[in-house]
Amino acid sequence: MHICFICNEYPPGRHGGVGSFTQTLGRALARNGCRVTVAGVYPIEKTIREDDEGVAVIRLPHAGVRGAGFIVNGRRLASELEAINRQHKIDVIDGPELSFANIRLHAAATKVIRMNGGHHFFTTTLGQRPAVWRGWQERRSFARADELCAVSEFIAETTRGLLKLGNRPIEILPNPVDTERFKPRPDVHEEDGLIVFTGTLCEKKGVRQLVQAMPRIVAEVPQARLLLIGRDSIDPLTGASFKSQMEKLIEPRLQPHVKFADFIDNSRLPETLASASVCVYPSHMEAQGIVIIEGMAMSKAVVTGKTGPGPELVEEEVSGMLCDPYDPASIAAKVVGLLKDPSLRRQIGARARLRAVNKFSVETLVRLNTDFYHRCVENHRNA
Repeated sequence: MHICFICNEYPPGRHGGVGSFTQTLGRALARNGCRVTVAGVYPIEKTIREDDEGVAVIRLPHAGVRGAGFIVNGRRLASELEAINRQHKIDVIDGPELSFANIRLHAAATKVIRMNGGHHFFTTTLGQRPAVWRGWQERRSFARADELCAVSEFIAETTRGLLKLGNRPIEILPNPVDTERFKPRPDVHEEDGLIVFTGTLCEKKGVRQLVQAMPRIVAEVPQARLLLIGRDSIDPLTGASFKSQMEKLIEPRLQPHVKFADFIDNSRLPETLASASVCVYPSHMEAQGIVIIEGMAMSKAVVTGKTGPGPELVEEEVSGMLCDPYDPASIAAKVVGLLKDPSLRRQIGARARLRAVNKFSVETLVRLNTDFYHRCVENHRNA
């Protein structure tokens, strides 16, 4: 079977959850005998072709034409997919919500949208109105897709309602985590009181509320320290650096307790997580949240938001803790409870590791994805 992923953020380099997912699943499918190709558009000057552990990665140059990128990039990507199909017939093309808005294909491949959080989903769940142009693109893409899957039940049903998908089947396929890479590291010393956050520094990730929770946390646990790892972003409301705004919120007496660190490549992340006492991800909204599962796989006690798909990932007080991500006091209470009780942290961490392996490991999900792809091809063939 030949699977082709559409992905504009394949590692290394700047990437988010979709890029990490595509690499993790793509490598696993290749190891299991599938032909895997990844094609996408990047801010580069000429096409780059490379092999990543059996995954053929094709990086196409962005059109760089203001106002015409939608058309030019779509034609460029469609042309590349047709060329790939002529060489090796593509069975399934798998991509995020907007993947099929601007490409038309003659290839008979089954087109699958994998919901990782599209425009309608994030704007609406964060209290905003979808933009007309982006909204139209998303609806067009869904209309052209043959099959649908989603990384959580929450995103599946929320998107179903927003886009009026009716009774179209939506397969639930969580993003996998490499639980052999993200695993307990007894060789790394756990730093007492260290709280680690990883992710983009922005409003929707709950960074503001986490910083605001630190006075309460330090008052209860004087040795507590917060390490925020991730790229800065521009606050759309002010046009200023979000990180700089957060730094201004930190009182002088608390500055030794809060540190910002630059983005760490996913390959180096396990060692950093291993040193944490608690991992905290108080996101206001996520499609799934791979970083949460990565922390769980490391046998870390994780605190995450009870909004969105949080309860699908973490069983409250069993494999992690759920907080109100909009309330600094709620975040602080959960973190303090874990920092003060090492035994509880170990118990929750052990159960978190077990849940990550059983439900979110590559081994589990490569099988589920392969089965799904075979059903998709059969459905398309019989349509």
